[in-house]
Amino acid sequence: MIPSFKTVDIFAGPGGLAEGFSSLRDASGRRIFDISLSVEKEESAFATLRLRAFTRQFTELPDSYFDYIAKRISREQLIEKHSDEWEAAVRETAMLELGSENAREWLTPVLGNIRETAQDRTILIGGPPCQAYSLVGRARNRGIADYDAAADHRHFLYREYIHILEELQPVAFVMENVKGMLSAKVEGVGMIARIMDDLRSAGGKPDNYHILPLVADTRGKMSGHIVRAEDFGIPQARHRVILLGIRTDVFNQCGLRDGEVPALAARAVRATVRNVLEGMPRLRSGLSRTVDTTDGWRTAVLGAFRDAATACEAHTTDLGEVTRKLRHHAGKMLQMDEMPPRVSTDPAPIQDNRLAAWLVDPRVGALPNHESRGHMEGDLARYAFAATFAEVFNRSPKADEFPRGLAPDHRNWESGKFADRFRVQTWASPSTTVTSHISKDGHYFIHPDPLQCRSLTVREAARLQTFPDNYFFEGNRTQQYVQVGNAVPPLLARQIAELLAKLLSPLRS
Repeated sequence: MIPSFKTVDIFAGPGGLAEGFSSLRDASGRRIFDISLSVEKEESAFATLRLRAFTRQFTELPDSYFDYIAKRISREQLIEKHSDEWEAAVRETAMLELGSENAREWLTPVLGNIRETAQDRTILIGGPPCQAYSLVGRARNRGIADYDAAADHRHFLYREYIHILEELQPVAFVMENVKGMLSAKVEGVGMIARIMDDLRSAGGKPDNYHILPLVADTRGKMSGHIVRAEDFGIPQARHRVILLGIRTDVFNQCGLRDGEVPALAARAVRATVRNVLEGMPRLRSGLSRTVDTTDGWRTAVLGAFRDAATACEAHTTDLGEVTRKLRHHAGKMLQMDEMPPRVSTDPAPIQDNRLAAWLVDPRVGALPNHESRGHMEGDLARYAFAATFAEVFNRSPKADEFPRGLAPDHRNWESGKFADRFRVQTWASPSTTVTSHISKDGHYFIHPDPLQCRSLTVREAARLQTFPDNYFFEGNRTQQYVQVGNAVPPLLARQIAELLAKLLSPLRS
């Protein structure tokens, strides 16, 4: 029997990369990439990560797991029923802050044992935290008096990835990060060149690793390493730097040649928001800072539609069709006997067969993490306008297209810096990038159905990220949003795993 590649996942978040890699099996049903260790420091993400490691211990998920995600039994009861599998998940996961002395002391013998037992068949995957490289993070840093990039340890967390790469000496690695790392500088020196050099030379030799292009693309700097998720069947426009490295001796052993390495296969038809959200149970939003009742929400949203229509009529630009639809929606809501709930666990079908095969589990009788958040009444009219505008024009409105009567009391509203402050995810396109900011408010992630007048739920964001419906996110709702926004789309990770398995196939023959 050909052994699997023992895979170590660091800076793992809720486990998006590991989900994609561990899903790949050979003809005999054996995992090609077997997750030996997943490491994450944030408590709620780690709880999600460990639970998913638990599910990997089963050939078929037990009924008790579905009882747990439906909240019919507690976590303790689930563990009690399957103590051996839980202990295996505990051995496979570690909550550590990488870069700390304690983490290094714990990891060194563990990595050594993995390397020894794997017989030189290890893989390293993960994405060092990106706050220091993201454009939003850098803008925030510029506002900090006396900010010193050279003293910000977050710029150098990638070195912990390098350190583990040196200790494990895997046959291949995958490292993911935001596009902002391409332009990030410390003391005038570009970070990407330093990172690439450090990755290539991990292990002591200047050319110890070959870094290969993942995509056949010529757009922009580092083009072969920028993966646009929407090109690969993900219903989301998510652009990330993903570096794939293969150890040079393995590169040669596998008969690979520079310039002749296959790339990810782009898809002719893009997946859209409609593909994964249209069948989801309809919800209403909550009302924040006021008593939240169904009747109160109906009254508030009726007022929102009418206020938005009145503001459109007073606007200098013709918004006649938007006005008509806003009044139509108000009339339709008046005729509805019942308002949608705030929470629904009803299973949700998907029409796209490829995405359905990945996302939908027929045994999920209660869809988890599908609960709306509350919104201030003052924002409901903006949500109603934005979603209705998108319904008419098939795009989200910019700030300067909002009627003056709906302009929020934001100092920078007219500055041009926040043109997409209220952004609708349109049915006919991939969504914009799902980020951790979705945890702050829902303004960038407005649902395309005007009658729901709300932002996306955790489960809807998870579907856009291609997390299967049986993937349960632990923690409170804010923590769940952060986990989803920070993750690598599992279905994209699966495609990277398929390509890597193809490149390394001579090692399995």
